[in-house]
Amino acid sequence: MKIAMWSGPRNLSTAMMYAFAARGDCAAWDEPFYAAYLSATGIDHPMKAAILAENVTNPAEVAARCAGPNPEGKAHFYQKHMALHMIDGMPLDWADGCVNVHLIRHPARVVASYAAKREHPTLADIGYAQHAELFARFPGPVIDATDIRANPEAMLQTLCAEIGLAFTPGMLAWPAGPKPFDGTWAPHWYAAIHRSTGFAGAEGPMPELDGDMAELARSAMPFYEDLAARKIS
Repeated sequence: MKIAMWSGPRNLSTAMMYAFAARGDCAAWDEPFYAAYLSATGIDHPMKAAILAENVTNPAEVAARCAGPNPEGKAHFYQKHMALHMIDGMPLDWADGCVNVHLIRHPARVVASYAAKREHPTLADIGYAQHAELFARFPGPVIDATDIRANPEAMLQTLCAEIGLAFTPGMLAWPAGPKPFDGTWAPHWYAAIHRSTGFAGAEGPMPELDGDMAELARSAMPFYEDLAARKIS
């Protein structure tokens, strides 16, 4: 099985990648199109030079790898994809051969987390509009990060049942520290997940935003609410 897990940044996406990799039967690929996206847009991101130097920037080559066999010869191939990377011109036909899953999180939580790592985010940076377009083309189960953190075992059991994959308790824990499949950008973004050995507990109160960040979260809400209305529970 090829699993394309679509999300935006700060959506529990790395923890979900770690969970599937911890099964032992899943190869994992961290944000395959990140370098191609940076190369095509010229946008400035943390560690940009290293990301471009160490990863494939040709989107056609990335797409061929996504469609092909997993590099480790394992039974399943888990691909962590950022919706925001799929700008116009990026190939998408490869996703027809995947089980497409959509991971979402409330915009206020995403904005608060993202803004702590990169200044002045925009709606395009957090991927909600792009995610809505991808869902329209590649529908599939929708799962909310808040629900996963509230009850990881139940939500992963439900998700596995939805996609026809046997659940294993091994998905609930992983060793602390960096992983061999982490992307080049891990030193900037993954400090918290590297300290973890499993999913964090239930999320606390909704963060309070003001000014531009509050407006950004509001602009993302219609896209989030549309997907949230379809989420599994």
